[in-house]
Amino acid sequence: MLVKNWMTEEVITLEEEEPITRAIQLLKEHQIRRIPITRGGKLVGIVTQTDIKEATPPKFVGVDLKELYDLFFNLKVKDIMTPDPITVSPEDTIEKASVLMLENKISGLPVVNENNYVIGIITQTDIFKLFVQLTGAYFSPYHVALYVSSPYQLPEILEIFKNLQINIYTIFCWRDEFCIDDTCKKRVFIRFQAVEEAKIKEALEKLETKFEIAEFKKDDIKDIPKKLKEEKELLIF
Repeated sequence: MLVKNWMTEEVITLEEEEPITRAIQLLKEHQIRRIPITRGGKLVGIVTQTDIKEATPPKFVGVDLKELYDLFFNLKVKDIMTPDPITVSPEDTIEKASVLMLENKISGLPVVNENNYVIGIITQTDIFKLFVQLTGAYFSPYHVALYVSSPYQLPEILEIFKNLQINIYTIFCWRDEFCIDDTCKKRVFIRFQAVEEAKIKEALEKLETKFEIAEFKKDDIKDIPKKLKEEKELLIF
């Protein structure tokens, strides 16, 4: 899974000499949280909503803000940007990008080519889209997770579903986070076809005779709730 297949290619950038007000305008207009900053097209920094909020004059009663706001509106994006941000290549894996974001507590990475030109951006939202695709959440509400001693037991699992004529949409296997050797049990996650309850019950009974069931869940997302109101806009006044 490569970054180039999941990144957002139509990325909005700003040259470093642009005023901070232009960054605010673009963040609001496009409902984005970060803008890569360039010099002659090459990446030199990144500006986020947090950077702008931290640069915004405080609204304290009794403080004359005129001078502060005069200074604020004269700022350029280079004055508040994070220089030399962490980046990824389009040929890097999604796994690498995810670890970089997780370990550095950031939610997005500019994607640059070999000449450091910005060609995209990969964000948490892109990772979420991939995760939903991998787990098959849109295909069926039913999933089951099993403990197995070895991935070589997968054929036994597949045989049970095959004999009951239940289609499998997605299947993957992983080792628990705190497992330090290959003797630990692995988890197998299976998203399978929605069929009549009697057939699902039979499948679970057959699986339980050979494996420990970690969880079985029906998580229908058809009626998933929407957020009640839009997130607060980036306001400085």
